[in-house]
Amino acid sequence: MANRKLLFLRDVFLFTLSAFGGAQAHISLLLKYFVKDRPYVTEAELLELNALAQVLPGPASTQTLVGIAYKVGGLRLSILTFLIWIIPSAAVMTFAAISYARFDHKARFVEILKYIQPIALGIVAYGAFNLAQKVLSSQLSWFLAVSAVIATLVLRNAYVFPMAILIGGVISSSIETPKEETELRMRLFSNINRKKLIYFFAVLMALALLGAIINTTSPFSLPIRLFENFYRNGIFIFGGGQVLVPLMFTEFVQMKHYLNPSEFLSGFALQQALPGPTFSFTSYLSALSMKNFGYGVGGQVVGGLIGVLGINIPGLILVLFIVPFWDDLKKITRIKHSLSGINAVSVGFIVAAFILLVRPIGVDVLSFAIIATTFLVLNYTRISPPFIVIAGMILGYFL
Repeated sequence: MANRKLLFLRDVFLFTLSAFGGAQAHISLLLKYFVKDRPYVTEAELLELNALAQVLPGPASTQTLVGIAYKVGGLRLSILTFLIWIIPSAAVMTFAAISYARFDHKARFVEILKYIQPIALGIVAYGAFNLAQKVLSSQLSWFLAVSAVIATLVLRNAYVFPMAILIGGVISSSIETPKEETELRMRLFSNINRKKLIYFFAVLMALALLGAIINTTSPFSLPIRLFENFYRNGIFIFGGGQVLVPLMFTEFVQMKHYLNPSEFLSGFALQQALPGPTFSFTSYLSALSMKNFGYGVGGQVVGGLIGVLGINIPGLILVLFIVPFWDDLKKITRIKHSLSGINAVSVGFIVAAFILLVRPIGVDVLSFAIIATTFLVLNYTRISPPFIVIAGMILGYFL
């Protein structure tokens, strides 16, 4: 059994190094490494875990992988799997933030990244288009998506996102769920361990309130506030890395001015060229925020750790609490129907993100041509984002 766990961790490491393309692409690799190459779980179990991850807030690929690990070896193996999965990309993104902070005033460094920002916008546009095709299939979904765009652009508040997600889920669940399911739902919930739910919500609330009770004059104020920011967003991010972009941009660039748009887009584009979880982008955001407020390299390293842990811990706690009674929970169609509203709102967030991100470019024909080219290449070819980002860096270096 011990050898099987070690073999599993080795496969997790190989998966981490090859997992390009985000949650949609990761599912095929999960099938390859953990079902077909070595049957740690069945295909049905994997797809059920992936469905659970889609319903829950947080990083879908991370939650699915951690859920597989829990089924293979319990809590300890789940935590080891989580660390192997997040550390490589988080370390690279933290190093990228430190490097950007040291060299962002050098003209050559800026020139290398000059094509990266419109490429990142092309990737965002493709993400919105691709998700919209799958999600916007009814008048209700279109209404929720358009409402999310308007609310994001008009209100410009970090709390728009969790509120819109909750409202969208409640509306779609209320309208689309059959009335006769109420009695069945109550019977299924009676099997859920209430103590675990109480512990879970207690942990969530304690950590979410941590940022509010720290005095802003404390030397630990910024790290604590950053952790609270990421943790709060981690509770309410449905839809994976695509939805992470508008949330982070609105809060960290538009509202709090921790970074400028150029810094944000450069980091996002770089993340697209790396394997592993998209949520490691938060390591870059947090590390660069620490630098912009006067912290040295040590503080930036701490910032990178704060970012990746803060955004991931809510989803990790959720999946580890829910997996044990998922067999009961997945029968509740009200949960299933809420996902359509949540996904529709997520599309609205991505569209709003594109609008907000494209504004700083102004009227620049070359930038818009690069955005359009990136979108068309992603939509009509099999070329993946990492190759486009690398090509943009090469062009920036030689031109």
